[in-house]
Amino acid sequence: MDPLEIVQQGFGFVLTALCWGFTNPLIKRGSAGVESIKRDGWARQVIAESWFLLTNWRYVVPLAINLSGSAAYYYTLSSADITTAVPITNSLALVFTILAGMLVGEKPPTPKEMLGMLCIVLGVALCVAS
Repeated sequence: MDPLEIVQQGFGFVLTALCWGFTNPLIKRGSAGVESIKRDGWARQVIAESWFLLTNWRYVVPLAINLSGSAAYYYTLSSADITTAVPITNSLALVFTILAGMLVGEKPPTPKEMLGMLCIVLGVALCVAS
């Protein structure tokens, strides 16, 4: 595999993880209030909740970015080995979710959680290096 292809795949993995990870807390915040919608009947409930979410830019914009990450992921998978793509993107997405959560005011990770993140990143690095 040539070095340019490795860089392109790495960029695709990181871009995917950024799109997935950083948007998770924003999607959570954007969907706040949907649980207070109450309608009679299952169909009316689904329609009301869907309308609430789809007309709320605080939900739609992060969701669109998140879905763009999925497009980048599938594009990257066209030239990458899935056995490395999945652990790299998922572990980085977890780290980016925690970082983004801290940026929007969620509680910072405990020392044990920080150690866990470090172990995940080191484990993925070992898998990729072998």
